[in-house]
Amino acid sequence: MQADSQPTASEPSTRTPYCVGQWMPSDQAVLNTWLEKIHARAEDQTGPLLPAVQQLKTLIETDATAYMVFAQMFDQVPARRKKSPSGLPQVRDYEHMLRLFNVIMTEAPEYNDTGVVGFPFNAILDWSMDTVGGWAGFLNDKVNAHLRAMLNEWAVFLRSPQSTQVLNDKPPSGWFCPDALKHMPHFAEEFQCDPAKPHYGFTSWDDFFTRRFRDGVRPVAAPDDDAVIVNACESAPYRLADNVQARDKFWIKAQPYALQFMMDNDPLAGEFAGGTVYQAFLSALSYHRWHASVSGRIVKTRLIPGTYYSETLAEGADPAGPNDSQGYIAELATRALIYIQADNPAIGLMCFMPVGMAEVSTCDITVYEGQHVQKGDELGMFHFGGSTHCLFFRPGVNLKFDLHGQKPGLDSNNIPVRSRIATVLRG
Repeated sequence: MQADSQPTASEPSTRTPYCVGQWMPSDQAVLNTWLEKIHARAEDQTGPLLPAVQQLKTLIETDATAYMVFAQMFDQVPARRKKSPSGLPQVRDYEHMLRLFNVIMTEAPEYNDTGVVGFPFNAILDWSMDTVGGWAGFLNDKVNAHLRAMLNEWAVFLRSPQSTQVLNDKPPSGWFCPDALKHMPHFAEEFQCDPAKPHYGFTSWDDFFTRRFRDGVRPVAAPDDDAVIVNACESAPYRLADNVQARDKFWIKAQPYALQFMMDNDPLAGEFAGGTVYQAFLSALSYHRWHASVSGRIVKTRLIPGTYYSETLAEGADPAGPNDSQGYIAELATRALIYIQADNPAIGLMCFMPVGMAEVSTCDITVYEGQHVQKGDELGMFHFGGSTHCLFFRPGVNLKFDLHGQKPGLDSNNIPVRSRIATVLRG
């Protein structure tokens, strides 16, 4: 395996920006202001919790393990973090957390010039995630089942007409205000929409976030050359690793990949032992549909339920969490597998794996087993946002990667979807 960006394997950058992919504001004061607003609304709410939030409360108060970890994760936040730099109190306990969740359940993310609060639940849990209690709690199957139910209910709101309230041109928080459009230049020319219609023609927040490019905006690189592999998502290179093992200590600082766990003990996982994994992440402003990197037949698809807010303790405090834990969550988080038998025998069986991060965890597969796809065809999408994804290649597939002059890591920039990212070298 070769990479035009020099390294054949790369660890994440040692300098982690607060706002990776613009999912959280780069300006702490902006996050404080948002939290202050949510805190105030939670204090004003005295009515019952929404059913999905109440069900999580019931679990915490009736399950000994859940009660213990949700008590610990807030008690273990260091004293120096009990208040933010602006003096705003942080989440006090699980009851306070649930009240804050209750507010968010009927709100769509607003635009912010320094980065949206695109992970609102994550923002509330941010300081408790890297405690021992948080680490244990967010690995708990019962806890994750209830988080999944709650986030699914939020997704119902994000698909409703009411969620279009943020799709307006009013500064500073409307998604079509002048500041927002500076970060999404040529939006109307690139995406299927109608600026003359209310909300640009989008019917919900989810409709806006899963928007499609207009025909021809992202052409397929070398469509007739099956040696050229294209980018599956509008994404930034995170890591490139070869000789990946079936099992490894993925929770340690280096977060090495462990194929058996990434693929959830799938019988096909053994095909990729000793092979290559390429991982890349999406930003809040990215296009969120997935596309086939190669032409071939869909051999198998799977959805794997998993964690939502678990991050590796080895990274310590991760203010943009779980961005520093992208290697780790590839083994644990909610994800999908799409195996493709490439038409090019020099590639053979390969696999695409979208991975949910925090509340961005709905993996929607739109292809079926036995279907033949052409390079660049749509495979599915993330609902509400982006996350991260991996491409798997078997050992012996000789790849020359083209990362567009970049070194993989958290400081990299998006490579357009359907652009060349690698070439298979014959012989």
